[in-house]
Amino acid sequence: MFKVIFACVHNAGRSQMAAAFFNQLADPQKAQAISAGTQPGERVHPEVQAIMQEIGMDLSHAKPQKLTEALAREAQLLITMGCGDQCPYIPGLRREDWPLQDPKGLSAEQVRTIRDDIKTRVQELLSREVLA
Repeated sequence: MFKVIFACVHNAGRSQMAAAFFNQLADPQKAQAISAGTQPGERVHPEVQAIMQEIGMDLSHAKPQKLTEALAREAQLLITMGCGDQCPYIPGLRREDWPLQDPKGLSAEQVRTIRDDIKTRVQELLSREVLA
């Protein structure tokens, strides 16, 4: 099983959207994703929940969690989204960075743009890794 961790600072926006798209689009027999943050927030940002709900994806039960070294060791790929040096370095773990704006406090249109960018990046990742 190929495991991907999507990580951002608060695990309340970008990484939650990415994991949701990945788990919806990936072949569940081949891959799964989780999301985590270096400084997890209390809950998923309301603006992110609303924008994902527009496309039928319910993040109301998603709970931010801390990105730990132990969690990262279970994965084959870590995709960071703005946590930079705060994300742990795990020897042998492939790492990519997706420079995406934090959606917290942005307008609905701005959050939609970030959501759509994330979906495109996830689709490209699944195609490249042959996981769909």
